[in-house]
Amino acid sequence: MKYYKTEKICAKEIGVELDENGIITEIEFCGGCDGNTQGLEHLILGLHKDVVIKKLEGINCGVRGTSCPDQLSRILKAL
Repeated sequence: MKYYKTEKICAKEIGVELDENGIITEIEFCGGCDGNTQGLEHLILGLHKDVVIKKLEGINCGVRGTSCPDQLSRILKAL
């Protein structure tokens, strides 16, 4: 699994692994709200990256202009 740096959120890195079809096979948030990030990991495991991007892109956490879900969508868009 490859880890990606994040910006403006509590999770400092997000690890993600996709299979050859774009399905998320592994996911890990390093830091952040443990219960929320674990819940997110369980919900998106096995989904296609495009589905996850569509659902999570643009979610904002307070005044940060981004969030853990939004940062994940940005990472997935780059893959």
